[in-house]
Amino acid sequence: MADHSAIEWTEATWNPTTGCDKTSPGCDNCYALTLSKRLKAMGQPKYQRDGDPRTSGPGFGLTIHADTLDVPLSWSAPRTIFVNSMSDLFHPEVPEPYIRRVFDVIAETPQHQYQVLTKRSRRLADVGQRLEWPPNLWMGVSVENSRYRFRVDHLRCTGAAVRFVSAEPLLGPLEELDLCEIHWLIAGGESGPNARPVEEAWLVDLRDQCTSAGVPFFFKQWGGRTPKAGGRALQGSTHDEMPQLDLALTH
Repeated sequence: MADHSAIEWTEATWNPTTGCDKTSPGCDNCYALTLSKRLKAMGQPKYQRDGDPRTSGPGFGLTIHADTLDVPLSWSAPRTIFVNSMSDLFHPEVPEPYIRRVFDVIAETPQHQYQVLTKRSRRLADVGQRLEWPPNLWMGVSVENSRYRFRVDHLRCTGAAVRFVSAEPLLGPLEELDLCEIHWLIAGGESGPNARPVEEAWLVDLRDQCTSAGVPFFFKQWGGRTPKAGGRALQGSTHDEMPQLDLALTH
């Protein structure tokens, strides 16, 4: 975890769990899997459990870190916090009572905005029915191509005050995406040496859909081996739109 983050749409990261397993094509070149392997080799204690080599890897076995639950309590200055940048809170190996403990910490620190992102939308929809949703929690799902647009339907079933879609890495068009009750969309190309290319037409279409639906649009990157080298302009404009911070109060 870090009190500062290089991710353009957040300010800090907090990892009450680490590790994960590949579940869809968007996971194929997972940055967290690559980083975990390096952290294990460096001897970092939180990255010593290996995952299944077919779906995970060295240092990337799902691990609970209850000792980190109180970290946000020590951050008095308000900030936007990405929860589990190195994991998935709704992974099947994360016990439901532990998810509730994470939500409790979020509720106890209303000065912060928290962003939770998952690909396990079916579990999100199931467990989410039994959770108390703090108003400062933004809940999102990853949707990399049209095959996984069902995750947005599962997201709509939750009680999150702010619901968002991460179309990153965007691996195909997302035409006619249902953005009803969605408050934010992030889009971007895949990064790294094996990055699959993103097409401008896919991004432009998503931007235009967001404009028509009144949904804030955030374009993060073009991707590639050096993702920042391409800049962040889409058709000459930078898109840094964020959800309204008072959504939770007016939802």
